[in-house]
Amino acid sequence: MSILNDDLTLDIKKTILHAEMVIDNGCHGAAIFGSTGQAQLIPVSEKINLLNHLTSSKYKEKYIIGTGLNSLGETINLMRVSKSLGFNRFLIMPPAYYKYGDKEVIEFYSKIVEVISDCEIVLYNFEKLCGYKFSIECIEELVKKYPKNIIGVKDSSYNLFENLKIDNFSVLPGSESKLFKGLQLGCSGIITATCNATSTLARKVYDDFNDGNEQTVNQNLCDVRGEFEKYNLISGLHTYFSKKEIYYKNLLPPLSILNSKEASDLINNLEKLNFSLNNTKAA
Repeated sequence: MSILNDDLTLDIKKTILHAEMVIDNGCHGAAIFGSTGQAQLIPVSEKINLLNHLTSSKYKEKYIIGTGLNSLGETINLMRVSKSLGFNRFLIMPPAYYKYGDKEVIEFYSKIVEVISDCEIVLYNFEKLCGYKFSIECIEELVKKYPKNIIGVKDSSYNLFENLKIDNFSVLPGSESKLFKGLQLGCSGIITATCNATSTLARKVYDDFNDGNEQTVNQNLCDVRGEFEKYNLISGLHTYFSKKEIYYKNLLPPLSILNSKEASDLINNLEKLNFSLNNTKAA
């Protein structure tokens, strides 16, 4: 998540502290400038400013940088800046707006790797946002061409995580509701908006699976995700966190926090699951 000042500029310190909190609460890492971080709305200059400060974070090695922009040149430039600061792992969605197919997507990522050859890329599969849905064949071709560069996919279209099988390649569904099933199918974990709030629960599901323990919180984790999914996830998460810290209410237009009734319903329904800012473990 990206934390904004009242003038809607990026609050560098609070954004980094939030990312560190998510890792402290159980996540193995955090995506900087993902969809939930309002990445497509934040000016590149502010992103670069944050990256310069992110080098001092105690979790510098645990970040993946979202650099996917509609402009190929801007995507590459942001990757160059990131690499100069020591960040080498990137989450990249194909460009939005224009219609295209697998051939064009392969060319897009090929252009990136040809320029930034020493990088690791997690593909971002989210048809709802960019208008394109990765096929298994497209990903197989990209991995075949660039096995050291194309290391995984975040699957928020959910057409891949059950069927895509590539050695030494991470498949990461985009929802907690897919975490346990995904692990059973060989997925590596998840990358998801609501882990900003559910990281403790999600980590327990992950650890219990790998330790061979009974799943005691997975249903509750899915229920919590379900409550957030009733709304725009960014709006819901910022509303949720703003109940403790008011600065979370700031969002870049056209995004906005939930109205008073929606906010009340969300918080009340989460509390019925024994899930709140003071108790992140649902019962």
